[in-house]
Amino acid sequence: MELQEIRNLTMDELVLKEKELRKELFNLRYQLLSGRIENPQQIRNSRREIARIQTVVREKRSGAAGKTAA
Repeated sequence: MELQEIRNLTMDELVLKEKELRKELFNLRYQLLSGRIENPQQIRNSRREIARIQTVVREKRSGAAGKTAA
């Protein structure tokens, strides 16, 4: 999911998406331990996606969503 798509989501949708990704990450880690994972890169991608969502949530809570760093 692109950053702009994440920024267009509401807070409720962001929280729901983060929960889904955390559940997916748990399942991927379990697959890794059991040796059944097809693409280990998915773990890294899920972690990054969670971080992106957390960043957008933090921006929205602080009111800095529309501002850029100077």
